[in-house]
Amino acid sequence: MSKINLIGVSESGISEKQQCVLSRCRIIVTSGRYRPLAGRSAGEIISITPVKEALSAIQNHLVHGDVGVLAGGDPLFFGIGRRLVEKFGPDMVDVFPGISSLQLACARFKIPWDDARVVSLHGRRSEHIGVQLLQHHKVIVFTDSNFSPDKVAGALKQYLELVNAERILMQSRIFVAENLGKGCERLVEGTIARIAGMSFDALNIMILNRPEAVVYPGPLGLKEQEIVHSRGLITKDEVRAVTLHKLGLPSKGVFWDIGSGSGSVSVEAARLCPGLTIFAVEKEEERLANIRRNIVSFETFNVIPVAGVAPDVLGGLPAPDRVFVGGSGGKLSEIVSAAAGQLRRGGRIVVNCVTEKTGKEAPLLLAQYGYTVEISEVRISRFGAGDTDAKRIDLNKITVVVGIQ
Repeated sequence: MSKINLIGVSESGISEKQQCVLSRCRIIVTSGRYRPLAGRSAGEIISITPVKEALSAIQNHLVHGDVGVLAGGDPLFFGIGRRLVEKFGPDMVDVFPGISSLQLACARFKIPWDDARVVSLHGRRSEHIGVQLLQHHKVIVFTDSNFSPDKVAGALKQYLELVNAERILMQSRIFVAENLGKGCERLVEGTIARIAGMSFDALNIMILNRPEAVVYPGPLGLKEQEIVHSRGLITKDEVRAVTLHKLGLPSKGVFWDIGSGSGSVSVEAARLCPGLTIFAVEKEEERLANIRRNIVSFETFNVIPVAGVAPDVLGGLPAPDRVFVGGSGGKLSEIVSAAAGQLRRGGRIVVNCVTEKTGKEAPLLLAQYGYTVEISEVRISRFGAGDTDAKRIDLNKITVVVGIQ
């Protein structure tokens, strides 16, 4: 039976065993970078890009004999290996890996990587770079032209300055291994600010080392007294739990927290769903300052504070998967209209209503836009240690209105 021989090229090229395997292949699929290695064999050479056409060529030639595929390093690590195994099945693919660029980069800087998180930005889009890079103390990044080390560092710098995370900005270090194994190889180390001011060739590996994260119990259960807020303006613990349950947050995507106040819902949501990008919209500067402090304190760097009045600032945000309206400033109709117009398929809008007027208005507005509406009334009583009526505290009733697409 014919096989696909997937060969990973190391810094020193390919081994004798890999060359022997390659010589038996009817065709060789590779990029321009590795064509000189493929040229030693008798097989026909086909470009690995576009990948879709390369896969079709492999399928057509497999009936006549073995096919060789040359790729960099370990092809099963963010490489073509995944596509080949998915399309042709594991029994059809033999893998002869080389040393990956990740291993080389860490070896050059003498950085252990068994405790690192690995992220590929190749051909990806990101609403917020902090979601991927700031939630672990050591992150190894595969970059591309859209996410070059200087651009990534610039985005990190801008965000960390926004949330006043000076310690992380100053103490973090970025290592860039550029053009590994080539004559023009370059190794660069510096602060986030320094790397942001440089330029780099396309072939590189970036490593971000940041101060160790503070570990908090969780992911759900922060208390009001732990969260910085002003004059009691915070979603109460019990209401926050109900609200998060009703939101049914996805693990990834975009969440708008409108009228964020202290950012308590944003912070708890961020801890529950580290892959979710959260926009905490607030118009009052004092409350925005509290949001920033809470982001840094709880290291919820997937939360982005947005200064401004809703719905005016909502048009510039990425389309949401979930929307929470904790405060509307008398503009609930306009906010629901803006949110409903941008909400992605399968999304939800949750409105917490303190007043009877808002409790009646919210369901009608959501129904007007075609949402299935659910209404819950939350009444909370807190008791002292003795559970006596004398120590009982009754909090305001909250009506939680959910609109489901």
